[in-house]
Amino acid sequence: MADLRLETADAVATITLDRPDALNALTVGLKEELLAAFGRVAADRDVRAVVLTGAGRAFCAGQDLRERLEPDAAPLETEIRVRYNPLIRAMRGLPKPIVGAINGIAAGAGASLAFACDIRVAAEGASFLLAFGRVGLVPDSGATWLLPRLVGGAKAAELALLADPLTAADAERFGLVARVVPADALQAEAHAIAVRLAAGAPRALALTKEALDASWDAALEDQLAAEAVLQGIAGSTADHAEGIAAFLERRPPRFTGE
Repeated sequence: MADLRLETADAVATITLDRPDALNALTVGLKEELLAAFGRVAADRDVRAVVLTGAGRAFCAGQDLRERLEPDAAPLETEIRVRYNPLIRAMRGLPKPIVGAINGIAAGAGASLAFACDIRVAAEGASFLLAFGRVGLVPDSGATWLLPRLVGGAKAAELALLADPLTAADAERFGLVARVVPADALQAEAHAIAVRLAAGAPRALALTKEALDASWDAALEDQLAAEAVLQGIAGSTADHAEGIAAFLERRPPRFTGE
């Protein structure tokens, strides 16, 4: 039985983790489905933005620990290399923006999935928890790389070492989420943001995502040079010409991705 739903409307693909009774905890099957979903989204030219969310009262509780007790469970290092790391690479490498609609607890690797989104919107009752230390493990799935860059080293160390939850309100205060909304407004808000992104110039958005990722490790001079290269690519697109024409004609642009 599928543990994931993929629905498309308004040029937005909504990926919903769908194991609500298990707080959308990640099994081998769900991880494989999620990676395949990102592959389908990447190949679909009609999709220009993505919403990632969870069914029920949780976004994602992380690894399904019951599965780890099965006799044929892969060693943890293998599981991370084979299934978790490809997911994070797929999300960060996706040339389309991802809006995380954090509807409830995002714990462990579920928090890592949230961190890997480009824009995060949280419901008022949502929270983030690096629960790895509570079971004698180390934060993984990109958490130790993404979180310090999102909230700063000091707060990231506190969250990782103490394994204390971070409320939605505090996540907004520390810049981890873009906004916090009532729970019943979350999906509409996330979809509205994704629709706005889908109306943008696809190539420019992909290059912007690439530039922002590169900036985390680049010196200023290197980033200035990279911006020039990326701007040269964007400036040669038909969408750039359409943007100028729309500006001069005082009308909304009609971007095609060309």
